Amino acid sequence: MNNQKGFTLIELLVVIGIISILATVVIVALNPARQFAQTRNSQRSTNVNALLNAIGHNMADNSGIWTCTAGVLPTSSTNMASASGYDIGPCLVPDYISQLPFDLSATGAFWDDETNYNTGYSVHQDANGRTVVRAPAAELGEEIEVVR
Repeated sequence: MNNQKGFTLIELLVVIGIISILATVVIVALNPARQFAQTRNSQRSTNVNALLNAIGHNMADNSGIWTCTAGVLPTSSTNMASASGYDIGPCLVPDYISQLPFDLSATGAFWDDETNYNTGYSVHQDANGRTVVRAPAAELGEEIEVVR
Protein backbone atom coordinates (compact mmCIF):
# COMPACT_ATOMS: atom_id res chain seq x y z
CA MET A 1 0.00 0.00 0.00
CA ASN A 2 1.38 3.40 -1.07
CA ASN A 3 0.26 6.36 1.13
CA GLN A 4 1.95 9.31 -0.60
CA LYS A 5 0.36 12.68 0.08
CA GLY A 6 0.38 15.61 -2.36
CA PHE A 7 -1.44 17.26 -5.22
CA THR A 8 -2.20 15.69 -8.53
CA LEU A 9 -1.23 17.38 -11.78
CA ILE A 10 -4.90 18.08 -12.52
CA GLU A 11 -5.37 19.86 -9.17
CA LEU A 12 -2.31 22.04 -9.79
CA LEU A 13 -3.47 22.97 -13.29
CA VAL A 14 -6.93 23.90 -12.01
CA VAL A 15 -5.43 26.17 -9.31
CA ILE A 16 -3.07 27.84 -11.82
CA GLY A 17 -5.99 28.39 -14.17
CA ILE A 18 -8.11 30.00 -11.44
CA ILE A 19 -5.22 32.27 -10.39
CA SER A 20 -4.68 33.31 -14.03
CA ILE A 21 -8.34 34.20 -14.47
CA LEU A 22 -8.39 36.22 -11.23
CA ALA A 23 -5.19 38.08 -12.20
CA THR A 24 -6.67 38.95 -15.59
CA VAL A 25 -9.87 40.26 -14.01
CA VAL A 26 -7.90 42.43 -11.54
CA ILE A 27 -5.66 43.91 -14.26
CA VAL A 28 -8.63 44.73 -16.48
CA ALA A 29 -10.53 46.25 -13.55
CA LEU A 30 -7.61 48.47 -12.55
CA ASN A 31 -6.94 49.64 -16.13
CA PRO A 32 -3.39 50.91 -15.61
CA ALA A 33 -3.34 52.95 -18.83
CA ARG A 34 -6.33 54.97 -17.64
CA GLN A 35 -4.79 55.43 -14.19
CA PHE A 36 -1.55 56.75 -15.73
CA ALA A 37 -3.50 59.13 -17.98
CA GLN A 38 -5.44 60.46 -14.98
CA THR A 39 -2.18 61.01 -13.11
CA ARG A 40 -0.70 62.92 -16.06
CA ASN A 41 -3.85 65.05 -16.30
CA SER A 42 -3.62 65.82 -12.59
CA GLN A 43 -0.03 67.01 -13.09
CA ARG A 44 -1.14 69.13 -16.05
CA SER A 45 -3.81 70.76 -13.92
CA THR A 46 -1.24 71.57 -11.22
CA ASN A 47 1.14 73.01 -13.82
CA VAL A 48 -1.56 75.16 -15.45
CA ASN A 49 -2.48 76.60 -12.05
CA ALA A 50 1.18 77.29 -11.22
CA LEU A 51 1.65 79.15 -14.51
CA LEU A 52 -1.49 81.21 -14.03
CA ASN A 53 -0.50 82.02 -10.45
CA ALA A 54 2.90 83.27 -11.64
CA ILE A 55 1.21 85.42 -14.30
CA GLY A 56 -1.13 86.77 -11.62
CA HIS A 57 1.79 87.68 -9.36
CA ASN A 58 3.44 89.56 -12.23
CA MET A 59 0.25 91.50 -12.80
CA ALA A 60 -0.20 92.19 -9.08
CA ASP A 61 3.31 93.64 -8.89
CA ASN A 62 2.56 95.91 -11.86
CA SER A 63 -0.77 97.45 -10.83
CA GLY A 64 -2.84 94.81 -12.59
CA ILE A 65 -1.05 95.19 -15.93
CA TRP A 66 0.81 92.31 -17.53
CA THR A 67 4.42 93.40 -17.96
CA CYS A 68 6.67 91.34 -20.18
CA THR A 69 9.40 91.89 -22.74
CA ALA A 70 7.44 89.58 -25.06
CA GLY A 71 4.65 92.16 -25.15
CA VAL A 72 0.98 91.91 -24.30
CA LEU A 73 -0.62 88.51 -23.88
CA PRO A 74 -1.78 87.07 -27.20
CA THR A 75 -5.50 87.21 -28.01
CA SER A 76 -5.54 83.66 -29.39
CA SER A 77 -4.24 80.52 -27.74
CA THR A 78 -0.45 80.52 -28.23
CA ASN A 79 2.11 77.97 -27.06
CA MET A 80 4.48 79.18 -24.35
CA ALA A 81 7.89 78.55 -25.92
CA SER A 82 11.13 80.44 -26.38
CA ALA A 83 11.63 79.73 -30.08
CA SER A 84 8.18 79.36 -31.61
CA GLY A 85 5.53 80.83 -29.40
CA TYR A 86 4.93 83.42 -26.73
CA ASP A 87 8.25 83.83 -24.88
CA ILE A 88 6.93 84.12 -21.33
CA GLY A 89 9.96 82.56 -19.59
CA PRO A 90 12.03 85.71 -18.92
CA CYS A 91 8.91 87.45 -17.57
CA LEU A 92 8.24 84.82 -14.89
CA VAL A 93 11.54 83.06 -14.09
CA PRO A 94 13.03 83.44 -11.47
CA ASP A 95 10.93 86.23 -9.90
CA TYR A 96 7.54 84.49 -9.90
CA ILE A 97 8.36 80.81 -10.44
CA SER A 98 11.67 78.96 -10.18
CA GLN A 99 11.26 77.24 -13.54
CA LEU A 100 8.43 76.85 -16.00
CA PRO A 101 6.63 73.52 -15.71
CA PHE A 102 6.25 71.60 -18.96
CA ASP A 103 3.99 68.82 -20.16
CA LEU A 104 6.11 65.67 -20.31
CA SER A 105 3.70 64.06 -22.79
CA ALA A 106 3.40 67.01 -25.19
CA THR A 107 5.41 66.68 -28.38
CA GLY A 108 8.56 68.80 -28.21
CA ALA A 109 7.99 70.03 -24.64
CA PHE A 110 11.15 70.57 -22.58
CA TRP A 111 12.83 72.93 -20.11
CA ASP A 112 16.50 73.91 -20.21
CA ASP A 113 16.25 77.43 -18.80
CA GLU A 114 14.15 80.60 -19.26
CA THR A 115 15.73 81.21 -22.67
CA ASN A 116 15.35 77.68 -24.08
CA TYR A 117 12.06 75.90 -23.41
CA ASN A 118 8.72 74.73 -24.74
CA THR A 119 6.10 74.22 -22.02
CA GLY A 120 3.49 72.44 -24.11
CA TYR A 121 0.93 74.76 -22.48
CA SER A 122 -0.81 77.70 -24.13
CA VAL A 123 -1.79 81.16 -22.94
CA HIS A 124 -4.01 83.98 -24.16
CA GLN A 125 -6.17 86.81 -22.98
CA ASP A 126 -9.85 86.41 -23.79
CA ALA A 127 -12.24 89.11 -25.01
CA ASN A 128 -13.17 89.96 -21.39
CA GLY A 129 -9.52 90.60 -20.45
CA ARG A 130 -9.17 87.38 -18.47
CA THR A 131 -6.01 85.31 -18.71
CA VAL A 132 -6.45 81.74 -19.94
CA VAL A 133 -3.85 78.98 -19.58
CA ARG A 134 -4.61 75.57 -21.02
CA ALA A 135 -3.09 72.14 -21.52
CA PRO A 136 -3.78 71.13 -25.14
CA ALA A 137 -2.29 67.64 -24.69
CA ALA A 138 -4.77 66.59 -21.97
CA GLU A 139 -5.84 62.96 -22.21
CA LEU A 140 -9.10 61.01 -21.81
CA GLY A 141 -11.06 63.77 -23.54
CA GLU A 142 -10.50 66.21 -20.66
CA GLU A 143 -10.09 69.92 -21.27
CA ILE A 144 -7.70 71.39 -18.75
CA GLU A 145 -8.05 75.15 -18.75
CA VAL A 146 -7.88 77.77 -16.00
CA VAL A 147 -9.26 81.28 -16.45
CA ARG A 148 -8.69 84.28 -14.18
